[in-house]
Amino acid sequence: MNAIALLKADHRAVEELFKEVQALSDTAHVSRGRIFKNIDRELTIHAHIEETIFYPAFKERTKRNTEPSDEVFEAFEEHANVKAMLAKLEALDPGDDTYNAKLQVLMELVKHHVKEEETRLFKQAKQLFDNEELDALGEQLEAAKEKMLAGAH
Repeated sequence: MNAIALLKADHRAVEELFKEVQALSDTAHVSRGRIFKNIDRELTIHAHIEETIFYPAFKERTKRNTEPSDEVFEAFEEHANVKAMLAKLEALDPGDDTYNAKLQVLMELVKHHVKEEETRLFKQAKQLFDNEELDALGEQLEAAKEKMLAGAH
């Protein structure tokens, strides 16, 4: 699978989980906690494969072909913010008074990051890599994702 298609599919999967959690009542703590675990797993795996495979390839290509891009550095910073919010939520009980607010902030952080990636970073990647290279990157991303998912079970 093409790297960009795989990463976009991950984005859509997390968006669906966000929709599920938003549809819950304020008192559906058990369901919210269960869905959050899926969100946490998806975002953790997605961030890892981007940070270890996609971003380094992108960064290397921008060094060779054009001026270095700030897009990757910004993406790393956005990931750090998302990871910090994930850690805060992991430490809380879903019934905590601040849980829903923190989950909302997480959703906003992720929504912003996805928009930035899909409107800027991925467009640049399509210019920097040909289809064969994007397919090869996609295979690496998929293999790393499968390895992480297997380790989670």
